[in-house]
Amino acid sequence: MRKFLVLVLMHFVFFSCKNEVEIKEGVVENHPHFTSNQSSSDSLYTVDYLPTSTTKQIVNHKYYTLSYNEKFEQAEWVAYELKKEYLKNNDFKRPYFIADPKVTTGSADWRNYKKSGYDKGHLCPAGDMEFDINAYNDTFYTSNISPQKHDFNSGIWNRIEQKTRYWAEKYHDVYVVTGGVLKDSDKKIGTEKVSVPKYFYKIILAKSGNEHKAIAFLVPNEDSDKSLYDYVVPIETIENTTGIDFFPNLKNLKSSHDF
Repeated sequence: MRKFLVLVLMHFVFFSCKNEVEIKEGVVENHPHFTSNQSSSDSLYTVDYLPTSTTKQIVNHKYYTLSYNEKFEQAEWVAYELKKEYLKNNDFKRPYFIADPKVTTGSADWRNYKKSGYDKGHLCPAGDMEFDINAYNDTFYTSNISPQKHDFNSGIWNRIEQKTRYWAEKYHDVYVVTGGVLKDSDKKIGTEKVSVPKYFYKIILAKSGNEHKAIAFLVPNEDSDKSLYDYVVPIETIENTTGIDFFPNLKNLKSSHDF
């Protein structure tokens, strides 16, 4: 009888420990921002920095998160962390764009952009993910692109992306939220009627000591030779025009030119 009780106790302990491990793994899986090599103490990339979603369709990829808006057939925002050590320049082969299998409503087909006159403009740039081939390939989901005029994409938008990399090196770790300002009045392309935003925004957040600082850009989808700082706006301006609360867990966060 005593041996039987010991065996039952051992069986109970084994399955209790097994279930505890499965629960902990589930927490990591459900919150991909906390991966095996990241923690809230040394990384900006936590759920605390995610914007609100107007659609409730949040899609988590390993190195970026997005909120997909089916009505406009693109993400209303893409959020990701850019660490200094991510700044690599590997000669990866560019893959084809494919639909995002994690978008339950179905992300727009790349053929909507064909002969439209618009670039398939990355929101999370492939150039920010060259530290890992899988991270790089993940940026080629159609949920991560938006129609951009070529001169805008290769011009001022590219300059802002390069400046973001400069800040990632300066601060060692920045958090980026970006997307198009989506409106019913937008021009549409393709059979799925993908909206062409008139404006794009990019918000960069950094931690300096115990304080957070941010800079926000709101830029017309047009070619421009102006200074980047001509397009700096308060975060509230972008929030008012998109209906998105970008950093709901950060109190009294202000954006400025001093970044």
